[in-house]
Amino acid sequence: MKFIRGLKIFKKKRFFDKRGYFEEVFMKKSVKKNFVFSCISLSKKNVLRGLHLQIKSSQGKFLTVIKGKIFDVVVDLRKNSKSFGEYFSITLDSKKKSSIYIPEGCAHGFCSLEEDSIVYYLCTKYRNKKSEIGIKWNDNDLNIKWPIKKPIISFKDKQNISFREFYTNY
Repeated sequence: MKFIRGLKIFKKKRFFDKRGYFEEVFMKKSVKKNFVFSCISLSKKNVLRGLHLQIKSSQGKFLTVIKGKIFDVVVDLRKNSKSFGEYFSITLDSKKKSSIYIPEGCAHGFCSLEEDSIVYYLCTKYRNKKSEIGIKWNDNDLNIKWPIKKPIISFKDKQNISFREFYTNY
């Protein structure tokens, strides 16, 4: 597993008092990108989403776990990158207060390790359905060490292509 150029991990600040807490999630000075789109996903335990990317309208993504815990994976698919075809993984947990920035040209996926994991995303580009593609979560060439053996996967993600198909055709 290599660290991927442009990928950033952030430790968030959380301020507690008797009412609860206030948390700083994102600061523009940390990631100098223009985010135009945000979304939230809720995933049951053992749900695996990904590996997703947009090929023509590539998105940078800043994400944080609002509730729960996920095993997050980033695959570098930038053909001129030193870490092309390599993946980076990290466990993101709402209690540990970490966020991640995923650069353009990288595929992203995660599996939920707890019930009702809520993930908040900021994206640098709007979703472009015609540009969406997915790489198989269990691709032999990528050899990602997922922490679960039998994930719950959407019909769409079951149709994802292999890393080899991606490399050959895109």
